[in-house]
Amino acid sequence: MGLASSTPKASSNNTASKEKMTNTKDNKVEEVKESEEISKAFAAVAGVRKEVDKLSERVAALEVAVNNGTKVTDEEFVVPAELLMRELLKLDGIEAEGEARLQRKAEVRRIQKYHEILDKLKTRNSNPFSDKHKAVSVTTNWETFDSGMGSLTAPPPMSSSTNTTQDWERFD
Repeated sequence: MGLASSTPKASSNNTASKEKMTNTKDNKVEEVKESEEISKAFAAVAGVRKEVDKLSERVAALEVAVNNGTKVTDEEFVVPAELLMRELLKLDGIEAEGEARLQRKAEVRRIQKYHEILDKLKTRNSNPFSDKHKAVSVTTNWETFDSGMGSLTAPPPMSSSTNTTQDWERFD
């Protein structure tokens, strides 16, 4: 009887250890898959970053040209803006977790910043006189008088040497 009762116990221990081994293997497979996905996300974000770096050079060149007063065609603003939007769409398609997600988010903000710069440059290029950065500010020191003008209190009454009459001349 002692043998019969120990045999099922041994087989149940055997089954439990097989399940643990299977679970461990499954966990390792999941970890490897997760690691591969993270690596792919990092690589994809790095690829986008490389393209945005190239586009940032174009934005900087446009900024120099516009700031120097060079008239630039609208197409020179539209093309980099469209290319930035494409990179933004690429980032949108990247599944990322953890640090890769943070890097993707930072790259999205960077693209948005360059897009805003392009919009401002395009506006400044189309209307060079609206440039607030190069506007001249003139301040004048005005002479003030004690007449009360411009103040919230009325000036004191002054005596007049002329007499006012109520006789009005009417014109037909």
